[in-house]
Amino acid sequence: MLALIFVHGACVRDAAWWWNSMTQPLGERGIASLAVPLPSCGEAGDELGDLYADVDACRRAIAEVEGPVVLLGHSYGGVIITEAGADDRVTQLLYVTSVMPDVGQSQADLIGSEPAPWLQPSDEGTVGVDPDMVREFFLQDCDETTTEQAVRRLTHQSLRPFTQPPRRIAWRQKSATYFVCTEDLATPAAVQRQRVRANTRLVEFSAGHHPFLSRPDAFAESIAAAVDHGLAVDTP
Repeated sequence: MLALIFVHGACVRDAAWWWNSMTQPLGERGIASLAVPLPSCGEAGDELGDLYADVDACRRAIAEVEGPVVLLGHSYGGVIITEAGADDRVTQLLYVTSVMPDVGQSQADLIGSEPAPWLQPSDEGTVGVDPDMVREFFLQDCDETTTEQAVRRLTHQSLRPFTQPPRRIAWRQKSATYFVCTEDLATPAAVQRQRVRANTRLVEFSAGHHPFLSRPDAFAESIAAAVDHGLAVDTP
């Protein structure tokens, strides 16, 4: 059975919760899925890890499942899957309102080093997010219960991952699809489209920054279609 591994974005914890609404609709379409806890967000112990610790966590998740693997990187998670996707078991990369770094490029290089207005850097080398701005710009199309549960899972994250480039660039060798979330108020659709690399399939999806929270059934259908497309591309 094909396994999809979800890698979440920055400044959140409880990886499985963010993906919980996707497991059943994907399973009904023959796709098993799981989420990766990220050390840089404090999900793997007291010490906050860097980008490469997050990549190692993703690699361990790949090693624990059988069969072919698709990686889905949301927001910051796109940097992680760019390196972790070089694993031989990975057949396809799915980027969701994310970045696709090339050799020597960090996330800060691609989006700018000045913090966005919702970010709250600390003097301790971490960064958090303003919950009210997250409600307004990131979760505006989610229901109230989901929004409040998401806000409770915001956390501080190490700043190091945002300045570190991936050491391998998987999208150069693997089938890749980029989901442009057209209602994303944090990263406008026009900006997302500019991040899509050559030879990457582009899918426009009507949702805000978190389509797996606001429209899980429809997003599962779109993912299944993208996976089918990737398998067709990779089949001789």
